[in-house]
Amino acid sequence: MSVQPLRTETTFDSLNPATGEVVGTHPIQTADDIQAALSRARVAAEKWRRIGYGGRREMLDNWKRHLVASQEELGQLLRLETGKRAGDAQMELLMSLDHLHWAAKNAKRVLGRTRVPAGLLMANNKAYVEYPPLGVIGVIGPWNFPVFTPMGSIAYALAAGNAVIFKPSEYTPGVGAWLAASFAEANPDYADTFQVVTGLGDTGAALCRSGVDKLAFTGSTATGKRVMAACAESLTPVVIEGGGKDAFIVDEDVDVAEAAEAVLWAGMFNAGQACVGAERVYVHERVYDQFVTEIVEQARELHASGEPDAKIGPITMPAQKEVIRSHLEDAIDKGATVMIGGPDSIDAGPGGMNCVQPTILTNVPEDSLEMTDETFGPTLAVNPVDSMEEAVERTNASRYGLAGTVYSRRRGMEIAGEIRSGMTAVNSFLSYAGVPSLPFGGVGESGFGRIHGPDGLKEFTYAHAITERRFKPPLRLTTFKRSERTERTADRLLKYLYGR
Repeated sequence: MSVQPLRTETTFDSLNPATGEVVGTHPIQTADDIQAALSRARVAAEKWRRIGYGGRREMLDNWKRHLVASQEELGQLLRLETGKRAGDAQMELLMSLDHLHWAAKNAKRVLGRTRVPAGLLMANNKAYVEYPPLGVIGVIGPWNFPVFTPMGSIAYALAAGNAVIFKPSEYTPGVGAWLAASFAEANPDYADTFQVVTGLGDTGAALCRSGVDKLAFTGSTATGKRVMAACAESLTPVVIEGGGKDAFIVDEDVDVAEAAEAVLWAGMFNAGQACVGAERVYVHERVYDQFVTEIVEQARELHASGEPDAKIGPITMPAQKEVIRSHLEDAIDKGATVMIGGPDSIDAGPGGMNCVQPTILTNVPEDSLEMTDETFGPTLAVNPVDSMEEAVERTNASRYGLAGTVYSRRRGMEIAGEIRSGMTAVNSFLSYAGVPSLPFGGVGESGFGRIHGPDGLKEFTYAHAITERRFKPPLRLTTFKRSERTERTADRLLKYLYGR
């Protein structure tokens, strides 16, 4: 059975991927609906901007407390729409709250007016830079982390002083609608500051073309390119977090059991449905056989199902199963070895419908889809390398560049410095995502722009440079009354300052 959103001409249903049951019914909103939301957001944005950093922090803290008080309700909805395990849902909520807290607390420090050196030639001026909000930000979010990922744009855009219109995935519209409703409940006087529009692909395209001041997108690279094309029609700037094909490097000096445990989690958590999840694993040949034996043994304890106590849940977007199948079959046809799982593990085992059992392949050809394209399922391709230099070379051969992980006792930071990616964790996994002061984003076909941290706050602003004259300049250069003597003096000064 394939679980897809059910639609009429004006509504669609979100479904539980584990059971196929209807979770909620939502409107398919049109371009006219989005324009109406944008009109409300324009008014709300000005009101939101005028309350300043202190007022916005107070409102965002209200929302934070409301989210904490209602976390069980949100967690239940999150599990129903995604099939996510309870522990994973809890982790997602915790990380989201931490980022909301950081953005509200640090916005003034990062974005407020700051005096900067004016330089020798403009010493008669005071110089400042500040970062005002852009206005209204459009956010298109994914289904795999429907709270944490869009919150990286929503919280930071709001803290920076913008209004937000959020279009959640058609697989998780209830989560998006719940977030907007909770913000309105916490701050009823500012309800239009954060609005949600629901629908399918046409709704997202309409948001891109609506005239928002910037659009932040998270999803596949292919969809990201379409988003960019639509936004280009109105010269709307974008933040794109696309796909990934992240590598996990294991050096010869590690604790093999610990490294295998970390790799297994990195590849299988959230049923492998994570843009920053590990998909490629490069292990030093001196510990390769031991590592493979260890990770396969650990994987035998994991099973995917829709049951509440399962360690791995179902595939949220059923069409992804065929992508997973095609990648596995291509790798096997090209010579990869199946250590556990495989194509026959799809819709099989105790999980049944929409579940993929943990799959580990070894000696996977580097030109196979399993090594080149984003699989987005609970699979790992584990290959030996004869050195860390080879591991880095293979890691960097990908057209993606989102994140990565290095396990090494002696050379971790050195190896990390050679990896071409937006984020790298050393001797831990995913830790960069949990540090609110660090930027989150990729390079190459993984996208551009950043959320989180000071970079994430500035992403939803523009730089405003201000100078203020303190006293008359000794050399009056910006006037038609400038004398030849002044020009000669300026020439001598230029040679003295920069000609030596």
